[in-house]
Amino acid sequence: MKFHDQVDQIDATKSCLAGSVFDDVDLSGSKFHNVNMSGWKVSNANFSGMVVTDANLSGMTVTDANLSGVSISECRLHGMTINGIDVGALLALWKEHKA
Repeated sequence: MKFHDQVDQIDATKSCLAGSVFDDVDLSGSKFHNVNMSGWKVSNANFSGMVVTDANLSGMTVTDANLSGVSISECRLHGMTINGIDVGALLALWKEHKA
């Protein structure tokens, strides 16, 4: 199925859209629930205001991204690094010096 130069809404339920390609597409306001996006590749994307809850982001790589104003809370951080620095160790050191 191809949508070219369309303005429309898609309602997909219990569907397999694996291998789909989206180029120059506005998905603002879209909602994804119970979705498998493993192996997903995104470039030149605007995720400002995006909310992610109850998601498995293990093994995810973020490069050359604007993370200003990003809030991470109530998350498992084991093995997470920022610029090669272990986040768990960094937080432990911060808590130690904060006390």
